This record gives sequence, C-alpha cells and structure tokens, in this order.
Amino acid sequence: MAHRFEIRKNKAGEFVSYFVYNSETIFWTEGYSSKANAKNAIESIKKNGPDAEVVDTTVE
Repeated sequence: MAHRFEIRKNKAGEFVSYFVYNSETIFWTEGYSSKANAKNAIESIKKNGPDAEVVDTTVE
C-alpha cells in the first residue's frame, strides 16, 4: 500500500499521527498525551476527510 497512517512520538514525548504517501510525510496532527487520542485523530480524519471542502486562498 502506498499510503498509511503512522503514530510516532515527538521530542516532547507526545503521540503524533502522521499520514505518509510513498514514504513521504504529507501531514501530521498535533501532539497528544495518549496513544488513544492519536488513534482517535486518525479515525476522525478517515471519517470526516472524504467530504472535506477544498478552499483555495491563493491570489492569481
């Protein structure tokens, strides 16, 4: 699979959820004090992400 979520610990010891595509980190969440909260963030992204609005704020 070319994409996946990873849970890692940051330097502060917090749990962070990362979305990785083709071995490149695309985005990550804030740090959480528990692994369960990091897993909840992943589930929220999976549940709410497909219907997310795309907003282009660039000026051309």
